[in-house]
Amino acid sequence: MGTHNEFGKLGEQKAVEFLISKGYRIRYTNYRYQKAEVDIIAQKKNILAIVEVRSRSSEFHENIAETVGRKKIGLLISAADQYVLENDLNVEVRFDIITILKKGNEFILEHLLDAFHHF
Repeated sequence: MGTHNEFGKLGEQKAVEFLISKGYRIRYTNYRYQKAEVDIIAQKKNILAIVEVRSRSSEFHENIAETVGRKKIGLLISAADQYVLENDLNVEVRFDIITILKKGNEFILEHLLDAFHHF
């Protein structure tokens, strides 16, 4: 596995640990539906969080959250719809982004709630 992929997996693991520490139950990681992949599906009470994780090193200068484009958002929405249907869930669905910035040996995590809305 390439260094980039290993760093991405480490970022996803840090995001899972963070969500668990905040009282979320992890329902699924790396959920796939057609061409979509959801990094983390987590639930806290009646809210199902569809979480996209973006990990970058300190050399990256663009706003990390802004790297989630329109096409990715559409894929996340379709995958979330499918997950809710196949599991017969009656929940509020929220789309979050967790950004992880690595600076030296430090990881800075930011959880953006309701990063975009399902229309």
